[in-house]
Amino acid sequence: MLRSLAMGLSVVFHPLLIPTYMLLLLLLINPYLFGVSSPQDEAAKMLLLLVFLYTFFIPAVSFVVMYFLGMIQDIHVKDKQERIGPYLITGMLYLWVYYNFSQTGQLPPAYVSFMLGAVIALFLAFIINIFSKISAHAVGMGGLVGMVVISMLWFSYGSFTLDFSNGPIEISMLHLLIVAILAAGGVGTARLLLKAHEPSDVFGGYFIGFVAQFFAFAFVF
Repeated sequence: MLRSLAMGLSVVFHPLLIPTYMLLLLLLINPYLFGVSSPQDEAAKMLLLLVFLYTFFIPAVSFVVMYFLGMIQDIHVKDKQERIGPYLITGMLYLWVYYNFSQTGQLPPAYVSFMLGAVIALFLAFIINIFSKISAHAVGMGGLVGMVVISMLWFSYGSFTLDFSNGPIEISMLHLLIVAILAAGGVGTARLLLKAHEPSDVFGGYFIGFVAQFFAFAFVF
């Protein structure tokens, strides 16, 4: 039961999904940054689809291709030496996405900053992976927590409103931060339960993901 739950958390919060979650959260917090009134707008849906395709689908397909070509022995890439190729492919693709987002000026600097943070975290994880099998899941979750903290402190968002069929509900950013921290803790625990990493790999991943968002923020703003 615990193992199944750990697997489920690892899939739902796969590191390749974090840029999409970041975009969705920012659309929920302040959709007007993107020139839309809600995440349900067609423009918002198309943007979410675009980010999902470039930051999750294409890298995931490349992993599958590498597996069938015999370049990696496990689709989950458990061996740290086999992670070099997937890290490079994903890092270069994320860098391309960030560069295009930063050049077009069609996306708010907030999301451009968060995307740059993901790029920095990826390349730091790649370097650290040479010496230690750092947890990519923890890197992603650390970045997600960092994004929420930055949204609270620098963008002065105290709360945001979600529209449901029975009426709008106001969500406190503090509550969102607590949920993000709990989710990060759950994912880290899941990776330990699955014996995918040592505690140092998980805590190191949190630190890299979190700090990378602040480096990116300092660069963009």
